[in-house]
Amino acid sequence: MVTTAQKIVISGYYGFSNSGDEAVLQSILNALHRQSQAAGITVEPVVLSMDPEWTTAAYGVKAVHRMRLGEVRQAISESSGLISGGGSLLQDVTSSKTIPYYLGIIKLAQWMGKPTFIYAQGIGPVNRKLFHPLIKSVFRKCAYVSVRDAQSRQLLQSMGLGENVHIVPDPVMGLELPDGGGQEGAAGGPAEEAAPSLKTVGISVRFWEESRQELNAIAEGLLKACSKTPLHLSFLPFHHPLDNEASRYMMQKLEKEVAALGGSVSLCEDALHPQHMLREVAACDALIGMRLHSLIYATGRRVPLMGVSYDPKIDHFLERIHCKPVGSTAALDSGKVAAELLLLLEQGEAWKQEREPLIAALVDEAEAPARRIVDYLCRKG
Repeated sequence: MVTTAQKIVISGYYGFSNSGDEAVLQSILNALHRQSQAAGITVEPVVLSMDPEWTTAAYGVKAVHRMRLGEVRQAISESSGLISGGGSLLQDVTSSKTIPYYLGIIKLAQWMGKPTFIYAQGIGPVNRKLFHPLIKSVFRKCAYVSVRDAQSRQLLQSMGLGENVHIVPDPVMGLELPDGGGQEGAAGGPAEEAAPSLKTVGISVRFWEESRQELNAIAEGLLKACSKTPLHLSFLPFHHPLDNEASRYMMQKLEKEVAALGGSVSLCEDALHPQHMLREVAACDALIGMRLHSLIYATGRRVPLMGVSYDPKIDHFLERIHCKPVGSTAALDSGKVAAELLLLLEQGEAWKQEREPLIAALVDEAEAPARRIVDYLCRKG
């Protein structure tokens, strides 16, 4: 039996004001706490963060600056192992520097003789083939590798990593509302601002196409839906400040006409903690999402949803809950957006009942990586 505290370093896209990635961290911390308690050991997380002061204040854990190599080296040297994940850490679409950074952190831990764990990552796209042998070299030395979809495992297998890669749900599937949280919204959220008679539609958008054609199509679709039935449109920015700007871009197109149709529009800017944003999503009657974790939040809270695809990860997640994107950012029809939204609002209960077994299974399996990691620490401690 392990009696001393086991320090675990957690590497990911943390401290960047991205609600989805912060939700990943919160979910990993919750799972490690529950699983370590069940096993009778103490796990002390140390998070690599771009804003360690905020991370410590938000989650009550130790954090060090992810770009200060001396602090990172010391944290790893004092630890019992390193977790890399979750989220889309190993992809080269947003930057060519992303993969070298995260692989470098894992490799540093391996050089120090620490066990390394890949926690429910979404792998790819990896368009630069030179990264393939690097990923293979680092991953084959990991004590445990889990990915969040079959496509990620297939990509790793194409790199020659074999079959020992586990498919698990995104960690955020297991995220719960704050203690005492019901379906009511947080201050300034949809439950507070919507008139009692209006149904609330949550909207998570981001800038993607230079022409803004996808945002224009969503806005037109929302107006068409509001012309059939007045709605409260609650904009939920998941990545600050860029998503706030994308939300305001759409709000300028919508506010006057939605009000004239008997509806209302709001922007939730103060839900910086992932569980506060989760409460906002839970208060919605339906959700339209571009951000992956807006769709995962909605799924976990059984909120009927429709996704707009800008990246394969959106399609992969929707496939797991037997849904298809309403369209892609490159080809989105406002009439289809309106029709599907009205159908979700009308048949929401049927949507939930049809998917309940799938969702319940995903929620139950979300802590599998934490269980495996804690079991490893117990055996090796």
